[in-house]
Amino acid sequence: MTTARIFQTPKNAMQSGRARTQEWVLEFEPAEAKQPDPLTGWAGSGDTRQQVRLRFASVDAAVAYATREGIDYAVIPAPARTLKLQAYADNFR
Repeated sequence: MTTARIFQTPKNAMQSGRARTQEWVLEFEPAEAKQPDPLTGWAGSGDTRQQVRLRFASVDAAVAYATREGIDYAVIPAPARTLKLQAYADNFR
């Protein structure tokens, strides 16, 4: 049976804004392990579901899609956002 995980995309460390962090992603779990190609040495597998990432506006839409398609899923909650309050003057202490 196909399993997937549903999670909210985290903010990239290199970005200052929160664009595209409200989206929920449905990503399939790997069905088989990656193995090195004998000719090139690149890692790969025959599982093409690893290439699929579906984006949804809400967790309910992602869960509804997985239920409708008969996909087992696990919802991974987003970690709580913590703010680091710091004054500019703290840089000079």
